[in-house]
Amino acid sequence: MGTSEKRGESSFSGRPPSPGSRVPFPAPCAGVSSRVYASAGVSVKCVCAGECAEGARAAGGAGGGRQGAGEGAGRECVRACNSTPGLCASPGDSIRGGWRRSGRRRVQPARQRPAAGAGGIFEYADGPNAQVMNAEEHAFRFSANIINRNRTLLPNTTLTYDIQRIHFHDSFEATKKACDQLALGVVAIFGPSQGSCTNAVQSICNALEVPHIQLRWKHHPLDNKDTFYVNLYPDYASLSHAILDLVQYLKWRSATVVYDDSTGLIRLQELIMAPSRYNIRLKIRQLPLDSDDSRPLLKEMKRGREFRIIFDCSHTMAAQILKQAMAMGMMTEYYHFIFTTLDLYALDLEPYRYSGVNLTGFRILNVDNPHVSAIVEKWSMERLQAAPRAESGLLDGVMMTDAALLYDAVHIVSVCYQRAPQMTVNSLQCHRHKAWRFGGRFMNFIKEAQWEGLTGRIVFNKTSGLRTDFDLDIISLKEDGLEKVGVWSPAEGLNITEVAKGRGPNVTDSLTNRSLIVTTVLEEPFVMFRKSDRTLFGNDRFEGYCIDLLKELAHILGFSYEIRLVEDGKYGAQDDKGQWNGMIKELIDHKADLAVAPLTITHVREKAIDFSKPFMTLGVSILYRKPNGTNPSVFSFLNPLSPDIWMYVLLAYLGVSCVLFVIARFSPYEWYDAHPCNPGSEVVENNFTLLNSFWFGMGSLMQQGSELMPKALSTRIIGGIWWFFTLIIISSYTANLAAFLTVERMESPIDSADDLAKQTKIEYGAVKDGATMTFFKKSKISTFEKMWAFMSSKPSALVKNNEEGIQRTLTADYALLMESTTIEYVTQRNCNLTQIGGLIDSKGYGIGTPMGSPYRDKITIAILQLQEEDKLHIMKEKWWRGSGCPEEENKEASALGIQKIGGIFIVLAAGLVLSVLVAVGEFVYKLRKTAEREQRSFCSTVADEIRFSLTCQRRVKHKPQPPMMVKTDAVINMHTFNDRRLPGKDSMTCSTSLAPVFP
Repeated sequence: MGTSEKRGESSFSGRPPSPGSRVPFPAPCAGVSSRVYASAGVSVKCVCAGECAEGARAAGGAGGGRQGAGEGAGRECVRACNSTPGLCASPGDSIRGGWRRSGRRRVQPARQRPAAGAGGIFEYADGPNAQVMNAEEHAFRFSANIINRNRTLLPNTTLTYDIQRIHFHDSFEATKKACDQLALGVVAIFGPSQGSCTNAVQSICNALEVPHIQLRWKHHPLDNKDTFYVNLYPDYASLSHAILDLVQYLKWRSATVVYDDSTGLIRLQELIMAPSRYNIRLKIRQLPLDSDDSRPLLKEMKRGREFRIIFDCSHTMAAQILKQAMAMGMMTEYYHFIFTTLDLYALDLEPYRYSGVNLTGFRILNVDNPHVSAIVEKWSMERLQAAPRAESGLLDGVMMTDAALLYDAVHIVSVCYQRAPQMTVNSLQCHRHKAWRFGGRFMNFIKEAQWEGLTGRIVFNKTSGLRTDFDLDIISLKEDGLEKVGVWSPAEGLNITEVAKGRGPNVTDSLTNRSLIVTTVLEEPFVMFRKSDRTLFGNDRFEGYCIDLLKELAHILGFSYEIRLVEDGKYGAQDDKGQWNGMIKELIDHKADLAVAPLTITHVREKAIDFSKPFMTLGVSILYRKPNGTNPSVFSFLNPLSPDIWMYVLLAYLGVSCVLFVIARFSPYEWYDAHPCNPGSEVVENNFTLLNSFWFGMGSLMQQGSELMPKALSTRIIGGIWWFFTLIIISSYTANLAAFLTVERMESPIDSADDLAKQTKIEYGAVKDGATMTFFKKSKISTFEKMWAFMSSKPSALVKNNEEGIQRTLTADYALLMESTTIEYVTQRNCNLTQIGGLIDSKGYGIGTPMGSPYRDKITIAILQLQEEDKLHIMKEKWWRGSGCPEEENKEASALGIQKIGGIFIVLAAGLVLSVLVAVGEFVYKLRKTAEREQRSFCSTVADEIRFSLTCQRRVKHKPQPPMMVKTDAVINMHTFNDRRLPGKDSMTCSTSLAPVFP
C-alpha cells in the first residue's frame, strides 16, 4: 500500500486515522503540539520557510467530528511556527500558502499569495535503488523550497506540493494516487519514472488535460496521441547520434554494444544501424536480466579480445560492471568503455584513476555555470547532513541527473504558472472525465518555455514535447579524475576541445611512472643471461642489445619495467586454427605490455598486434660451414673464362673460318695466276682452302699469324675483324689468368638459395614458428615454395632455436636459414661458419605492443630519437664486435661472363656480315665484266662460277679467255717499267709485247 505526504513532511498510512488517534506531526510542528486532534474531515497544513507539515485528516465517516477542533489545530500550528526561532523564512512570514479543510469552510491567512499546487508521484523500493528513489523525492522538496525562498523568481506565487509514494511497477496504485492528487487540485504531476506507471499516469493526465512532467527516457510510439506531457530527458535519437559521432571520432572499426533491457536497442538504434552506412563492425550483447553478476559476460568479451565496449545501462549497474571488470583485470589502458548513462560523473571512480583505462561518458549537468555550481553545492550540503547510506558506488552528496532534471522541471512549471495569472486550479475527478479548462493553455505555456537550468538550455519540441535541443559534455577519466574533453549538441555535433594534446579523449597521455611488463626470449646477442659470480634477481639477470635498448627507452619515457621470459620460448606464429603462440600470444592476452626482442615485423603479426617503427633492418640469409681451401687444378688455366665464353669462342672460330673459306672462293680477287710468267697458262689458284682458312683463324687467335694473306677487300675485312676479336679475348684472358692461378679458391657446394633449392644432399631449415619459417611458408615465389616443400616434408629440418641450428650446421651437412644480423654475430665468433650469398628479403625488428596500445607511438618516437643520436649503431657495435676471425678480403676472381665481353662477339658478327656483303659485290662486278668479255649471258656466267665455287676440293680453275692482243710500244715500255721492280735481272723471261685489248 502506498503512502502519501500532503503539503508537508509527515507521512501516514493511506487509511484515515480513527477519531481520537494521535496525529504524527513532523519536525518542527510535531514537537510543538502533542495534543490529540479528533477532528473529523479536517485537513491542516503549516508552511514554515517552505517546510510543509501535514495535519491530520480525520476519518470522514467516523461520526462527523468537530470542524472547530480542526480549525483550532491549524491555528495552533501557525502559532507554533511563529513562536519557534528559525522555522520561518522571516519574522511575520510564517504562512506561505494556507491551510485548507475538506469542508466548505476555507480559512485564509492575512498575507497570502496565490498558491500553485504540484503533485509528485515517486516509486520506492528495497535495496540499492531505495536511496535513488529518496533522492528524487528530496529533489522535489528541495526545488520547491528554493523557489519559495526566491522572492524574485515567483514574487506573487507560493508553490505547494503533494507527494505520493507507490510501489515499484505498480501501475494500479499509480493511477489511484494520480486521481487523489487531481482531486486536490494540482497544476501538474511529476513522475513516476518507471514505464508502466508512467503510462498509467500519462493516460489520466491526457484525459483530464493536466500536464504530465516526465524525467526519464521513455519510448513514445509513432502513433502516440498523448499531448499533455513534456519529457526533460534528452531525446533518445539525439543521444544515439552523439554516441555514433563519438565512435566515429575515435575511429573505431569494431565495437561491442552491451545493453541491459530491450529498450536499449531502441535507444541505440542509430548506432546499431551504423554498419550499413559506415565501416563499423558491431557485436551486440545483453547483460544478465536476473542478476547483477556480469563477470561471465565480461570474461567472454575478454576472451574474444573485445576492447571497445559501449554499455547502455543504469548508473548502479555501471558501478557493478566497473568493479567486476577491475577484478577481472580489464581496467587497463587497452580497454575503452563508453557508458550511455548521464550519471557516470556521480560514480566513485577513485579506484580506477591510475589504472589507465579509457573511460568515456556523457553529462548534461552544466557544472561550468557558477549559478549551477552554487545550487549543486547547496544540494550536496543538505545530502551530506542526512544519515549515512549503504555502499552503492556513488559519491556522497552528488546531485544525480534525475534530481537536476526534476529541479529544472519544477522551476519551469512554476515560471509558467506565474505567467498565467488568470488561470485557476480546479479539483478534478477521474470518474467524471471532466477536463481542466485551462489545461491546454497551460500545456502550451510549458512547451513554449525556454529556460537555462541546471541541465543547460531547455527547449521542447512543440509537437512531441521532447527535449531535442541540449548540450552534452563529453567526460573522460584522467589521473586527476573526470575531465570535460568535449561538447556535443544536435545542431553542431561533436566538438572535442582536447585537440592540444593531439590524442583521443581517453588515450593515456604519458608513460611516466607506469610499470610495464616486458616479454622477451633468449637470443644472443639481443637477450642473454648475465654472467656473474653472485646470484642475480629481476632485471639484473639479463644483458644484451635489447636490454640496453629497453633501458634507453625507459630513460626517455620515464617508465619502469619487469622483464619476463616467454613461457614457451617462441617468438610467435599462427597455427592452422588461427591460434597464436609465443610472445605474440602473451601480447594478445595482455599478459605483457611490450615485447622487446628480435621480433620480426610481418603483415600476419601486424593483424594481431601493433609494432613500433623498426629499430634494426635485416634480411634472411644462409648460414653454412666455411668451405676448405683448394689448390688450383691442372686445368685452372680455363678458369679465367666461363664455360659459356669458351664455347662461344670456339663457335666463333669455326664460323669465321667457314665464312672466310666461302667468301674467298666467291671473291674473284682471291684467285691468282699461279704461273704469271706463262702467258699460256689458263689456271688460277686460291690459297684459302678449308684447311688454310682454319689455319688462318687459329694463327690469328694464337696471335702468331700465318703465311696466308687475304687479297680481296671482303676477306681482309674478315681478317681484320677476327684480329680485333682475338685481341680483346686474349687480352681479357691474360689479365684474368694471373688471379686464378695465384688465389687459393674456396670451393663451396652452394652459393645461393637457388643452389639449395636445386639439390637435396645438403639439408636446410629454419627456426620453428619463427618469422623466417613463416616467410617461406607464405611465399609465392617458386624457388621459396620449393624450399618450403622440402622443409615441411622433413620435420628434422626445422630446429627449436638458433643455438640448435648453429650446432647442427657445425656438425652435419646442414644449412640454417636465419636473419642476417644473427649470422653476422655468429660468424664474428666462429671462424668455421660463413654467410652464403646475399639477402633473400628485407625486413626489420620492432617492439611489439597489444593491438590499440597507447604506448606504441611514444615508443616509436623514442626509437627515432635514439636513431638520430646514433645510439642504435653504437649499441650494435658494442654487442656485435667480436675478437675472433678478422674479416677476410674477397680475393676470389670471378670468371668473365658474356655480360662483360659479349660486345666483342657483336663486333665480330657485324664484321662477318660486312665481309659477306663486300664479297657479293666483288663477285657480281667481276662476273659482269667476264660475261661481257666472253660474250656470254650473265646468268650462265654466274651459274658456272657458283658451281665451281661450291666445289670445295678444287683450288685451281681455268683462266677466262684472254682478249685480243696487239703489240704496242707503250705496253712494252710498261713491262719494261714493271721489270724494274725486280732488281738484279736485266730482262724478264716472261716479257711480251702483247697487251690485252678489250672490245
